[in-house]
Amino acid sequence: MTIFCYPNCSTCKRAIAYLESNGISYSYRNIQTQRPDKRELEAIIRQSGKDSKKFFNTSGQVYRSLALKEKLSHLKDDQILELLSSDGMLVKRPLLVCEQGVLVGFKESEWDAFFIRRGDAS
Repeated sequence: MTIFCYPNCSTCKRAIAYLESNGISYSYRNIQTQRPDKRELEAIIRQSGKDSKKFFNTSGQVYRSLALKEKLSHLKDDQILELLSSDGMLVKRPLLVCEQGVLVGFKESEWDAFFIRRGDAS
């Protein structure tokens, strides 16, 4: 299980605390310095079953500075992957990836349901 986080992100810190308090082991990747490449993102998005647009950090400065809110609906999948892989700060975080699925963002109730299904949390 790998969690992609940005060290200064308070939501990422809450997700890490969640994993640790539930005794769930993980490997950590700094989304800014060890960002997923295009091929890896493509596999993650496919595995998640979610729309690739759900992987954008829409509240981030980079997203706003590129005016992606207006442009995103006109981009093709390959262009979206290119953008997401170009800057880890564009990727919604935390991003948790494991064999059983992908979690995008941190909502404790969603993580509870996911880990209870996996048998990791009580």
